[in-house]
Amino acid sequence: ANRCWDKRLKRGIMSEVQVEILGLFPEEEFETAMDELDNPKTDGWELFVSTGDVTIYRLYDESSGLYHYKTWGQVTTVGPEICSQVYVDLDYRKKWDSYCKILERKECEGKKLLYWQLNFPFPMSNRDYVFGQEYRILEKDGRKHWIVLAKSMETPSLPERSGVIRVDRYMQSAVMCTNGNGGTKAFIRYFDNPGGNIPKWFLNWAAKTAVPHFLKIMTNACEGYEDYQNQKKKEESS
Repeated sequence: ANRCWDKRLKRGIMSEVQVEILGLFPEEEFETAMDELDNPKTDGWELFVSTGDVTIYRLYDESSGLYHYKTWGQVTTVGPEICSQVYVDLDYRKKWDSYCKILERKECEGKKLLYWQLNFPFPMSNRDYVFGQEYRILEKDGRKHWIVLAKSMETPSLPERSGVIRVDRYMQSAVMCTNGNGGTKAFIRYFDNPGGNIPKWFLNWAAKTAVPHFLKIMTNACEGYEDYQNQKKKEESS
């Protein structure tokens, strides 16, 4: 596989973000996602939430009765170099995301996939995902854009687990770049169908609060990433 390394020094931390070309997504999908950060495409979409730094549009999905979501927001205190690292750092995600029970990379039939299991509140069953994820750093108009695409994939290597509901329709794209003031502009497109017997009205209501809440806890995670990295280095050297 082709590999390139983006090395940078940020607030005293030398970090390496590995970009591996896996071929899970055509290159135009990365470019399409990147374009939406500054040029929103919302024809046919319904404005769902507009509060402060967060704007959410949704589009009804007839086959599931659920919605696709597009979100534009900002992390005002941390730049995109750090935000993008936090977004793809699996070990760190398990520390700051209380819903994340299992998150690990798997080699399946020659493909590098992720297995992700989420804690759902009682009496609902946990949900799990098997998906491919790919990361790019592209430049447009003199600005770097960090882009992560993900989609559910099937593999016989990771069969469904007893007591856990497999989410078989999942897609997400995330784009981050500088907001020009030391922070991060972000665009996220998202859809999943968690299945089971959860009322559709409850899922649609939860979506209104879930994305702003996620941005809030991710902001906290980004602000704490330096301490996490320093602590990790201490543990590795001891």
